[in-house]
Amino acid sequence: MPGIDECLLDVMRLPGARGAAVVDWTSGLALGTIGDSPNGDHEATAAETAEVARMAAEQPAFALGPPEAPATPGSAGTAPPVEDVIVTTRAGYHILRFVETAFDSSVFLHLWLDRAEGNLALARIRLGEMAERLVLA
Repeated sequence: MPGIDECLLDVMRLPGARGAAVVDWTSGLALGTIGDSPNGDHEATAAETAEVARMAAEQPAFALGPPEAPATPGSAGTAPPVEDVIVTTRAGYHILRFVETAFDSSVFLHLWLDRAEGNLALARIRLGEMAERLVLA
């Protein structure tokens, strides 16, 4: 079971990977980073992507289950109702993959992928596999 550093190294082996981070979406803090950052500052990028992740995870429109019993993101042992968020730009893709944990999970993997060199479908599948194996201590 890989930790944060090993997971980020694996993510960067994906074709077209420009940069990656493990981010806490409640605080906006980067728990680990590797590669480039879209705006040149990993901490600022972590805070910005955390806002996008938080907005997606907390929206009732994306919640699992009937409206009278909405999912509560961040509850102990409960995953956010959103599996991942994909933002496309003219030059690349940003994939935010939520990580399920046995504790109060508020972590996601952020992959910045070059549009010309990367494969979005492959990256999404591999990122999901890596999120399942990630061990947070």
